[in-house]
Amino acid sequence: MVIVIHQSGNTQNALFYNEKKVEQKKAHFYKSGNTPTINPFAGTKHDRLNILKEIEERNTRVKKKGLHISVNPTVTDLVKLGDRGMRTEIGNFMEHMDYGNQPYFVYKHSDIDRTHFHIVSTRIDCETGKKIKDNYEKENTQRFIKSLEQKYDLNKEQNQVQSNLKFSAGSRNLKQNLESLFYQLNQIESISTKQLYDKSLELFNVEVRRSGRGHVVFIKDEIGNPIRYPIRLSEFKERPRFYLSAKAEQNIQIPTQMIDQFQLAQWARDVNRLVEKSKGRKKEPNIKYKVKNRDRGMSL
Repeated sequence: MVIVIHQSGNTQNALFYNEKKVEQKKAHFYKSGNTPTINPFAGTKHDRLNILKEIEERNTRVKKKGLHISVNPTVTDLVKLGDRGMRTEIGNFMEHMDYGNQPYFVYKHSDIDRTHFHIVSTRIDCETGKKIKDNYEKENTQRFIKSLEQKYDLNKEQNQVQSNLKFSAGSRNLKQNLESLFYQLNQIESISTKQLYDKSLELFNVEVRRSGRGHVVFIKDEIGNPIRYPIRLSEFKERPRFYLSAKAEQNIQIPTQMIDQFQLAQWARDVNRLVEKSKGRKKEPNIKYKVKNRDRGMSL
C-alpha cells in the first residue's frame, strides 16, 4: 500500500480533476463521509465543491486549504482487504490523520494499469474554522500503513510499487500516464515558467515540440533521441501549462520571466519529490520504435 498526500492546496483543482475522470468514465464515485446530504454524488460537482468551500470561507488566512490524497493498493492488497475493507480503511485513515469529522469524497480510478483511489477534502476544521495540524504527516501516514500490514498480513516488498512516471520505449498506457504527469507538474506552484516546465519534463524523458500550428509530445531516450511515436498535444485533455497554439501565441505576448536562485531551488525541491515517487519499478523492456514524420509537418 502506498499513500501519497499531494502538495497542491487548491481544493477546486483537486476535486475537478477527479470529477473530470468520472466524466471520462475513467473513475467513479466510491465513498463519501460526513456530508450534509445522504448521497452527495447525486448532485453536481459544484454542489460537492460548495460543501468544502463553505467551510474554507471561514478561514481567509490559510492559503493551501485543500486536502488531496491518493491511496495506491497492490493487487494483493485489494484481494486481502476486499471492497468492504478498502472502504473501512479509507475511513480509518481519515480518522487516523485527524480528518475523521471532515466531509470528504473518494473516487476509484482505473485509468492506468492499477486500481487506486483519490480522496478530496479540506484542511480547514469544519467545527472550529482553524487549520487542522499537519505536523509529522508523512510519519503518521507510514504508521497507518504499517498497521495495515500487520492487520491484513500484507507483503512489505509489494509496497514499493509506485507510479512509474519516467517513460521509456516500453511504457504502457502512454497517453493516460502522460496526462497524469502533466497533472502532477501543473500542481507544483514553483514551476512558474515555461523554462522550468521543460526542464521538469526532461527529467521524465518527455519533450514537447512545435509541429505546424500546434505541438507534439515525444518520449526520448537518455541521449535525447525520440523512441516512440509522437502524440499531438491537442489529443490530451490534461495538458501541460505554458503551451498554447501558434495562433494564440501570436495574439498573446508572453513575457520572458527571469529565474532567480531561490525560485530554482524551490523548483528543484518540488520536482525532486516527484522524481522520487517515480522510482521503484523494474526497468521497462528496451523496445525500439520507428519514428515517422510523414504528413506531420515536423522535422526531427
